[in-house]
This record gives sequence, structure tokens and C-alpha cells, in this order.
Amino acid sequence: MKILLAVVVLLIGLLQYRLWFGDGGIEQVKSYQLQLNDLNKEAEEKVLRNKALYAEVEDLRKGQEAIEERARNELGMIREGETFFQVLE
Repeated sequence: MKILLAVVVLLIGLLQYRLWFGDGGIEQVKSYQLQLNDLNKEAEEKVLRNKALYAEVEDLRKGQEAIEERARNELGMIREGETFFQVLE
């Protein structure tokens, strides 16, 4: 009877070890969950960035205002007859 009890306790201990520390155990699941959360956050950021870029592309396709704004901001262009003032702080 004592041998059977010892074998059962040993098996329970082995199963507990595999549950907590073995392949596919709780620690590994927690690690995978953290990685998944990080990847989901990155994916959400990329989706927002893609939406903003798509909206900018659509704006550039449809209107001259966006093209003019980019030319002014990025290239420093001005219209004919305008005077450029640069304010230094």
C-alpha cells in the first residue's frame, strides 16, 4: 500500500512539474500571451498608420489643396505674387 501511495504521489508531482515548468506549461503560456499582446499592439499601430496614409493618398488624388500644402511645407514653395515671411523665435 505504501508503494502504491508513493507511486501516486510521484506521478502527481511529475504532472505538476510538467504543468508548471514543462513544454506548454503555464510559464510558457504566459510568455506567449505577453508576446501576443505586444504583437497585437504593434498591429493596431500599423493599422492606424495605414489608415492615415490611405487617407493622405486619397486626399492627394482628389484635391489640389493637399498637394499645395505639401509643396509649401516640405519644399518651401510659394505661389506667384506671394511674399514669404519666416518668423524666427
